[in-house]
Amino acid sequence: MKILVIEDDKGIQSFVYKGLKEAGYTVDTASDGEEGYALLAQEEYDAAVVDIMLPGMDGLTVIGKARSSGVKTPIIILSAKREVDDRIQGLQKGGDDYLTKPFSFSELLVRIQALIRRSGSSTPETVLTCGDLTLSIISREVKRAGEEIELQPKEFALLEYLLRNKGRVLSKTLIMEKIWRYDFDPQTNIVDVLVSRLRSKIDKGFEKKLLHTVRGVGYVIRED
Repeated sequence: MKILVIEDDKGIQSFVYKGLKEAGYTVDTASDGEEGYALLAQEEYDAAVVDIMLPGMDGLTVIGKARSSGVKTPIIILSAKREVDDRIQGLQKGGDDYLTKPFSFSELLVRIQALIRRSGSSTPETVLTCGDLTLSIISREVKRAGEEIELQPKEFALLEYLLRNKGRVLSKTLIMEKIWRYDFDPQTNIVDVLVSRLRSKIDKGFEKKLLHTVRGVGYVIRED
């Protein structure tokens, strides 16, 4: 399940991003209206969270353009404006729900889940697997053949990303953007180091290896 969060306040964006990840969702973020609209128009999302006051293109314009271009993604609006007229305007532009700031994450999560249910989508996976390897999104536990494996946060994030894309080869650039979320020197070996650490924990001592290197392309988790 994939959620888009369009919010220019870094604190709120980080807060929502972390909460949704912990709830089992895949999350993309944007910090301005143009970037948010581009993602909303090009990618498929199960729901989107859109702030009204955005730099460049405001949230209502983003929603209006998205609806005009045929985007059906359920959208919940975030706004500091509490007047009834503001809520009406947001819903008329194409928003499906409206939440005023400040808000509790638990309420936002419940509203997102309700929107997804109404749209006919399923709930997010809470346990990811590959063979005898399991990762629990809720408990943050990783086990192989029933034995618990201790992972550092970045190792856990990488394993989650690989499992959500089981069988798909992921490039170093994709991994870097997803795990570290910033531009980087393509000559760095930071991804190789992290993959090596993860492989030593999930494959060491097991005859069947799950984490594979595809030379010149990237990495993939699969059962051979």
